Amino acid sequence: MTRAEAKERNRRALLDAAFEVVSRDGYRARLEEIAERADVTTGAIYSLFGSKNGLVVAVVADHLRPYYEEIEQAVPAGLDLLEAVDAFARYCRRGCDAPDALPRLSLQITLLDMALHDPDLGSLLAGSIREQENHLIALFTGRPHNGSTVTSQQARRLTTALRALFVGLGQGVPLGLAPGADEQYFADTARALASGMCLVDQGAGTS
Repeated sequence: MTRAEAKERNRRALLDAAFEVVSRDGYRARLEEIAERADVTTGAIYSLFGSKNGLVVAVVADHLRPYYEEIEQAVPAGLDLLEAVDAFARYCRRGCDAPDALPRLSLQITLLDMALHDPDLGSLLAGSIREQENHLIALFTGRPHNGSTVTSQQARRLTTALRALFVGLGQGVPLGLAPGADEQYFADTARALASGMCLVDQGAGTS
């Protein structure tokens, strides 16, 4: 194994170990246990990620990256805005039934708790999530809607609104708090949202 391969092996092992420990223990997660699970020293964590917060942020980015890559495949080019939102909503609903739905929900709630205990970490996590959401903004930008083309500002506002909607529904479905929220419900709700005021440019009076 080359030095670069060993470094990547350690990085991958630490991300996997941190996902398990952080999901379980939140802000009480111990670097010593993460390092032990990854079969490296705690020094490797600082060398690769700079700090515990750096490791947590890397875990989030690693967790979100394939999610946004899958979205790009689920929402192909050529769809207008409402069709794209419909496809995105259905993808989100299918994710609620995925085998890893509960672990993902656990991590989501744990990260929120960690951010509340550590404002610096919260700021870093918010930045990482916004960076990943840029993929979704780009996915909606330029699509036709009501005789015009969706601007990047409109796509950003829509992305923020859809995230809030699907975080809530994504928590409600696994917990049994959203009875009847099937794919069609997700799609209809998202379409209604996209047709509303979230597409109004800031300072403008019409969509």
